[in-house]
Amino acid sequence: MSSGDEKVRENAIYDILPSLSSKSPSSAAFQPAYAQFLTTYPEYRDTAAMDTLRKQEFGRLAKCKETYVDYMGGNLYPESLVRAHTEFLATNVMGNTHSVSNSSAISASHAAEARREVLKFFDAPPGYTVIFSANATGALKLIGESYPFGAGSTYLLPSDCHNSVNGIRQFASQAGSDVLYLRCEPNGGINIEDAKIMLRSHAPQPGNSSLYVITGMSNISNTKTPLSIAEHASSLGWHTVVDAAALAPTTPISLRENPAVDAMVVSFYKMFGYPTGIGALIVKESFLKQLRRPWFAGGTVDVVQVPGTLVTMACDMYEQFEDGTINYLGLPAISNGLRFLTPKLPLIPQRLGPLFAYLSTELQKLTHDTTGRPVLKILSRLPSKVPNSKDRWQVVGKEVGFTLSMIFFDPDGQMLPNSFIEHAAAQRRISLRTGCVCNPGGAAAILGIEHNMSLLKPGVTYKDFEHWVGRELGVVRVSLGLATNFEDVWNVLQFARLIGDSKARKGLWDVWVKSKPAH
Repeated sequence: MSSGDEKVRENAIYDILPSLSSKSPSSAAFQPAYAQFLTTYPEYRDTAAMDTLRKQEFGRLAKCKETYVDYMGGNLYPESLVRAHTEFLATNVMGNTHSVSNSSAISASHAAEARREVLKFFDAPPGYTVIFSANATGALKLIGESYPFGAGSTYLLPSDCHNSVNGIRQFASQAGSDVLYLRCEPNGGINIEDAKIMLRSHAPQPGNSSLYVITGMSNISNTKTPLSIAEHASSLGWHTVVDAAALAPTTPISLRENPAVDAMVVSFYKMFGYPTGIGALIVKESFLKQLRRPWFAGGTVDVVQVPGTLVTMACDMYEQFEDGTINYLGLPAISNGLRFLTPKLPLIPQRLGPLFAYLSTELQKLTHDTTGRPVLKILSRLPSKVPNSKDRWQVVGKEVGFTLSMIFFDPDGQMLPNSFIEHAAAQRRISLRTGCVCNPGGAAAILGIEHNMSLLKPGVTYKDFEHWVGRELGVVRVSLGLATNFEDVWNVLQFARLIGDSKARKGLWDVWVKSKPAH
């Protein structure tokens, strides 16, 4: 099949409904919709600075005619951050931080600066330090492999969590600890009172260590867990870790206001897009002292007896957990990225709140032209109430984020394959995400297949699971972020309307079927 054939088919799709297929915001329906949006959400006007930011830092979106709504998967980098970092690398000589040369001193200085900026950004009081890792997953693995699990210990985690949090259960189980899950609510998240009961009933006994991991915000259900739950857990003797990978990009976090949090993990590419490959464990030094690394490596030690068994770990606590050489070339960009994000973060709820409310409201109104049945169903959590107050989006932002997880239906009410929706969206140059998004527990809960999950047998594959359930698993996820504007949510809405139009949907379906490899 030639690329020319594919282009012809793509153009045919765009010709099906000209009034809906235009990517330009100057289309007849756009301007009245935008005017109505501003009437409904007048506070959005106060974020005009973000429109300027979009043009200055994310102009490539317009140049590429791309609608990017996968901020939960990865943020977009501001162009000035990349330019500044490229210029820095071009005008400095940087060496391995494990040496004492001039080039190494420059690297070490910027690594120390990055640690200070991370602590400042998360308002960490004295007693916390920063360990750089490859990502949030790597930071969680450091805790899992080093935590003093044992018989009499408990590992408590929410069902609505990332697989990197699930993975810690391997270390707990191998050490003879109990692994307990907090049940996921139908729209995601946990019931706080149920969590408190579980924390009390399984509180660690003297001499035993138990770990509770909190999902700061679910990457599929859009639910936030109040970090104050850490204080309750800590009062009962639990150690607490917050997975903030999904929370940190749009939500200010103060460890000074949540001093019961022993450790927190983040990925910086999710916060400001660049660089990938650097995350952090922001952690109390008192908590680190209770962890025991299962091995040592270059950079983590002071003295190693060879042959022999004696080893003395590095003096600085953070060095004991940074295996090998840190990404010293990328760390200057972390400092600049945090400085870039800091003044924008308070504006994000007021910017994204109205966009999220508009998109979720309008999507739920869509029906099929032939049967009148809903085009889709939103499964993730929406705000329980939007107060009519000046700070309403800050209030809403304490409960939920800006992510929609949904499934699409055909005119008869049968679920359309996620792979079809993803392919059709790509044809419209819309970047979104489908699947279980590395959160099987949250996905199972909002999809209503927790019973099926409980019946899985060893060796089952994803395809086996889908065959058993009788449909593709997962959701269609749209997530908003720093650079999102009204045009983006408008384009998503117009795409969803195409799915409700029988002629347009058939055209999209035919292209998808022809694109699938022959068996």
